[in-house]
Amino acid sequence: MRRLTLALDALPALRDATGSPGSGLTAAATVAELAGVEALRIGIGEDLQPVTESDVVELRRAARVLELRMPPDQGLLKVALEARPDCVVLCSGGREGPGSAGPLDLRARDAGLVPLVRTLEEAGIPVIASILHGLDLVKAAHGLGVAGVEFYTGSTVDLPSVERRSQLEALGDAVRLASKLRLEIGIGGSLGFHSVTEVLASARAADRVVAGC
Repeated sequence: MRRLTLALDALPALRDATGSPGSGLTAAATVAELAGVEALRIGIGEDLQPVTESDVVELRRAARVLELRMPPDQGLLKVALEARPDCVVLCSGGREGPGSAGPLDLRARDAGLVPLVRTLEEAGIPVIASILHGLDLVKAAHGLGVAGVEFYTGSTVDLPSVERRSQLEALGDAVRLASKLRLEIGIGGSLGFHSVTEVLASARAADRVVAGC
């Protein structure tokens, strides 16, 4: 059975935009879990804005299952190790905040990525790599020793129909390879009521779907 993860990055951003005194993360976590969401996610950027370290701590206390999304930055490793999320999702470092983060480019990965993954895994925190759906990227992620991959669909779902079908076929190939390599498989990025059905038809082996990112 597929699991649903809900990203709550928008709440700290809304707090900053409106000058509200609180984030609403605890209340949102309670409502989401009562509605059947299996995991909650929050994303941090290199400058810890708009999501702060305190936001991560608050959501860790409120959530039964917490996923922390972050770029592979050594400066953020301390936040992950102290919060002890149920998994860390590594993504690119969006300069406009965590909500703008995208997939990792593992073809141009830096030398610090391998030790960062190893440190998290040795601490008992599984690592998921957010990637596009290239077969070479799946192989690269497997070579890193990550527990799973999350295929970023934000660049696919809004394409014209012919191009979208082609990309969804490529996604299906990548999902099948990831499954053969025994990687956990997630999908996420600009998914809506209509697009998620089409994407899941191509990604039948997906273990989880991420909404709100």
